Formats: sequence, structure tokens, C-alpha cells
Amino acid sequence: MVQAPQRSALSGPALVRLLARLAEADVAESRLSLADRLSQWLGWTDAIALSSALDGKPPAAAGGARAFGRAEEDECTRVRRSLVSAIATDSVLAGERRRGSTPSSAPRVGIDTQADYAVFRQRYLALQQSMETAIGTLRGRLRARLATQGPALARLAVVDAVMERALGERERTLLGAVPGLLGGHFERLRAGEQRRLTEAEAQTEVAADADTTRQRPAEGEAGAHSMQPQPALAHADSNVAGSRVAPLASDAWLDAFRKDMQSVLLAELDVRFQPVEGLLAALRTC
Repeated sequence: MVQAPQRSALSGPALVRLLARLAEADVAESRLSLADRLSQWLGWTDAIALSSALDGKPPAAAGGARAFGRAEEDECTRVRRSLVSAIATDSVLAGERRRGSTPSSAPRVGIDTQADYAVFRQRYLALQQSMETAIGTLRGRLRARLATQGPALARLAVVDAVMERALGERERTLLGAVPGLLGGHFERLRAGEQRRLTEAEAQTEVAADADTTRQRPAEGEAGAHSMQPQPALAHADSNVAGSRVAPLASDAWLDAFRKDMQSVLLAELDVRFQPVEGLLAALRTC
């Protein structure tokens, strides 16, 4: 028995592993070191700015700076919780059942043609913009606090600002490709539901034909009773006709997609928050 080759397990961030699974892609581990990959992403002007930040004289810390306290920790927690809540309670991602509204009582016999991925794509882009704006503002505030905590931390604040400018465009390009990957996942789930409906309809037709064959009288009996009313047969035919009702479409595939999209957004939030966590860790040493 031939077994399908298994995909190699990735050791990267949860976002990369999740996207690889949803895209059904076999992604190979990169053999480049972090320094080698950064050298491909940084232009020569970025390299000069980074070298100056690392080797130059550190900026003087502002006088009268207060020590690091709970205010910065609380602000980071507030921003993160706000973004998580925006993802969890988004009206498009919550869906009809999670919002508690009453579903339509009209039976559906096919996949909802209004389930358009363009709506989900627009919401993903909007939530991405919210993350970028909120985290960028928070990151700037933490850098400002670092700049008041001595030369070493002031240098770190400058390095972080250089890296944000240098890698910002690259980050937007890479994360901007995520909605496209999710679009492929959306279409595969919808196609799977369509196949399920087609197979269910075919099975219904086969069962109805079998019922008709079992209820059909033998040819001799049909001749003997051709002039007599056949209420039992008529009742059986009506039952056969009732068994031909088309199978209802399910929203399970759409609910699964909503859950997957929320998982991807939360994984992206973790990636975007890594610089903030690094700056916080530096401030805790004060």
C-alpha cells in the first residue's frame, strides 16, 4: 500500500506553520541564518543607518527620567487585549450563530452564493491596519521611555527605530500576502462543501430509484389490475417523491473558515507584538 509523503514539520513562528497547513503547502526550512536573511532585506542605506546606530556615540539620556513602572506594562496589556477583542468580536468573523441571532427558517438546498471572500478579505485588511497603527504607536512610546534610561538603552531605542524603518515595507509586503493565502483556503472549503452536496444528491437519487423499483408491481399484476384503483401504490409513489428532497447545505465549512481566519489573525498579532515585548524586556532591566 502506497502511503502519501508526509510534510516536514516547521519550527518557525505559529503564523508560518498555520499558513503552511491551511495552504496545504510543503514549506522547507530555510538554511540561511538570521544575519544572512537580514542582509537580503536591508538596503545599503539601511545598513549605513544601522551601523551608525550601533557604532556611533549613544544619544544622551534626558535628565530627571522616572524609573520604569507598571504604567508601560499596563498600556501594553491594554493594547493587546483591545486588538484580541477586536478579532474575537468582529461581526464578519463572529458569524450568525456566534452573534446569537436567529438563523433563517427557510431551507437552503445549495451553498450560499452570498458567501463572498471579498468581504472577509476587506475585514482582514482592516484588522491588519488596526494592528499596525496601535502597535506602531505603542512601540514609539516605549522607545521614548528607553531613551530616558541611560546611554545603552537610548542606543537600543535608536536601533529599534532604524530597524522599524528598514523592515517596515518588507513586513507589510509579507503580511499583505496573507489574505491571498486565506482566499485559497476559503475556496477549497467551499468546493469541499459543494462536493458533499453533489454526492448527497446523487445518493438521494439512487435511493429514490431503488424505492421506485421495489414498489413497482410485476408485469402480470400490472395487467390484472390496470383497470382498478391502486391507492396503496399511489401512497407509495408519494413517499418516493418525498424522498427526493434535496439535501440541505451546511454552514459548517464557513464556520470553520471563520475560526481559521481568527487563528491566523491572532498568530499575526503575536508576530507584530514581538518588538514591543523586546522593548518591554529592556525596560524591565531599569
